[in-house]
Formats: sequence, C-alpha cells, structure tokens
Amino acid sequence: MITKPKGTYDILPDESNKWHRLEEVIRKVCSLYNYMEIRTPIFESSEVFHRDVNDTSDMVTKETYDFKDRSDRGLTLRPEGTAGVARSFVENKLYVNYPVSKLFYMGPMFRYERPQKGRNRQFNQFGVEALGSNSPLIDVEVISLGAMVIRALGLNDVKVKINSLGDEESRNNYKKVLVDYFSQYKDCLCPDCQNRLIKNPLRILDCKVDRDQEFFKKAPKINEYLNETSKQRFKEVLDGLDSLDLKYEIDDNLVRGLDYYSHTVFELEVNIPEFGAQNVIGAGGRYDKLISDLGGPETPGVGMAFGIERLLLASDYSAKKLARPHEIHAYIIALGDKAQKEAIKIMNVCRIGGLSCDMDYLKGSLKSQFKKADNNNARFTLILGDNELENFKINIKDNLTDEQETISLYDVYPYIINKLNAKSPCAGCNVKGE
Repeated sequence: MITKPKGTYDILPDESNKWHRLEEVIRKVCSLYNYMEIRTPIFESSEVFHRDVNDTSDMVTKETYDFKDRSDRGLTLRPEGTAGVARSFVENKLYVNYPVSKLFYMGPMFRYERPQKGRNRQFNQFGVEALGSNSPLIDVEVISLGAMVIRALGLNDVKVKINSLGDEESRNNYKKVLVDYFSQYKDCLCPDCQNRLIKNPLRILDCKVDRDQEFFKKAPKINEYLNETSKQRFKEVLDGLDSLDLKYEIDDNLVRGLDYYSHTVFELEVNIPEFGAQNVIGAGGRYDKLISDLGGPETPGVGMAFGIERLLLASDYSAKKLARPHEIHAYIIALGDKAQKEAIKIMNVCRIGGLSCDMDYLKGSLKSQFKKADNNNARFTLILGDNELENFKINIKDNLTDEQETISLYDVYPYIINKLNAKSPCAGCNVKGE
C-alpha cells in the first residue's frame, strides 16, 4: 500500500465542508475591505525566496524544498505567500493600473520541518498584501481585517501584539547596540544565534532557545533607539487601533521571521485555554524594500498571513461552528432499469436548474436506498417504479414536513422549487436546501 508523504494529510469529504465555509468567511471579509484575489504558482524561481545571503530565518536557511528541473533551473516550492505576490506585482506591473494594490491569496505552502499538531510540511495559508501606500492607517486596516476574520468565526477575544522595528536608520543603530550587548554572551548563545550575531542580530530576539535566559531578558529594547520619525509613525498606528477599539499589547521582543520587515510588526492572538501558549494564529508586518529587492520600483507594502489549519483548529472552540452536515435537495429511488434511465433525465433537469440530487447506481434494495437518502440528508425523497413510470407519475416525500404526494414526472423540478421557496413551516427551522 502506498501512503501519503510524511508531513502531509488528506482532507476527506467529511472535513472539506469546513474548509469551504472558512474560505467563504475569508472571501466575504476580504470583499468588505475591497481586497482582490491573486493566485501565484506553487513553485517559483529559487531567487524569489533566496535573495539575500544575510537572511538568517529558519525558513530560508533550513526549511525550503529546493530542486532543479530538467533544464537545470533552480526552483523552490513556495514556503510563504508574500514573496510570490511581490514577484507577480513587479512582473505584471500591477503598480501601473493599481497604485495601491490590495490583494489576498489562499493556498498550499511547503516547509521541511518536524511535523506536529497544526504544523505540517504541506500546509495552507491565507494572506493579504497591501502594496503602494506608506500610510500608518493601511497598517491598521490590515490588522483590522485579520481581527474581523477571527471574529467572523465567533472568536471575539482577539488581542494584537505589536512592535515597531523602525526605519533603516533606527534599525542600524539598534543592531550595533545588540551586537555589543550579545557579544558579551556569545558563548551562551545557541549556534543559530551565534550566526545571527554576525549576519542579522535582530533575529536573535526571535530565538525560541535562548529567550528564557536572564541575559536575554535584559537585552536593550528597540523602542529606546527609534528615531522621531519612526516613533511618530508607530504612535499613529496605535492611535488607529485605539479608534477601532482593538486591544493591543506592545511586545518589545517581537520581530518577524523574515528579514524584509520594517516599522510595524504584529501578531494576532485568540484567548483559547486549550491552545496554551500557542495562541497566535496570524501575524504580519510592513515591508518597504521587498518590491525593489525583486526588481520593481520603490514600493511600500504591508501584509499578514494566517495558517488555515490553525484557523480551523481555533474555530472548533467557537460557538459558531463551521461544519455543517452534508445535504442534497433530492434523492431518487429508482426501481428497475427503465426507472433508472428516467431518473437520470429528471436529475439532469433539476441539476441544470441548480438543485443537487443523486440516486443509487448499485441497484440496492428499497431499504438500502432509503438509508442512502437519509445519509445524504435529502430534503426530498422520490420513488419511481414500473407502475409510476407507466402512468408518468412519481411519488415524492418532503422529509421536513413528512408530506407525501404523487405528481407528474414533468412537475418534479417546479414542485421542489416551489416547496423550497415556501415559508418555513416553523419559526427558526433550518430548512434543508436553503
């Protein structure tokens, strides 16, 4: 038996309806904010992700799936969505027709890491990117969009963790201070951080290994080295969050896992006790050099990404469940070959008109076919046998009201449509088929 690769999983039919519902929520929220969908290739030229020898993020240095194609071109399965969107923005010159491009994406990403709950080698992300504006208010908008997606899932206790990395001048000043400070403790740093100390000391602040050491907690904070321009910009972002009543906490050690970020960086947390310390389900920040790094014009940008699997896990703890039982409008029990041939024609008319329907192709017993109708949560069950066929009639049962009738074969579609459009027989009933 051939099995799936380690770190991947199958989304089975019983689970896929949750994915569809989540995607509907995401698309609806993005529409409210006027973000348009973009779809980029699953693999890109390796240069899209491996641009800078100083990039010390684990994703770039350890976790990408890199390979050569038959023409010896270096390709990489996308480990995240932002770089591919930026490449497309430059290549397709979106900046010409869309000076401010507000985009969102959904799809699979790939990172070679140890699989664990909620973290796989193939995983899915939803993300947004706003390209072309340096306004602090568009940072606020992106954060607000993320919070609205979470709240739309019924998770209202949302908190923003936020920090500013400042502009290039601020970061360069801070990096010098960090190098001086951590050099005193170089032998106490993990091997990765010893490397980061040389290439990008800011990344030390994101270390999961050293963060509990006492000297780490006493490291200089970046807010002490922001210049006045960066301080004012950060204040405007915080003022915007205040105006929207979004709860936030300034986290001096917060940096993002990729090295192209500047100014605003943030994480979105939900208060789910079962998640423990792993309550971050979305994160993002501003990147003002990425587009030019990929050969485009100087273009500011800000973005955010969610792990879709994390969103699905979080939604399980919400009163507003994503999962809905599978339902169809009609199930036809056709008894005999002639009846089955007629049932195919009836279903075709119904499907053209937008009704979902099915029948048994295994020619099972009457009892087994009734069971299949129940398993499909059919709103209507139709029975067609030789006698009914001879009289060009069909028996139909409304499984919501238990009403049964015999109608003409010509009337199946209009009969079901009229029933579906009729007012629910009881207030608050969830009528199948709506």
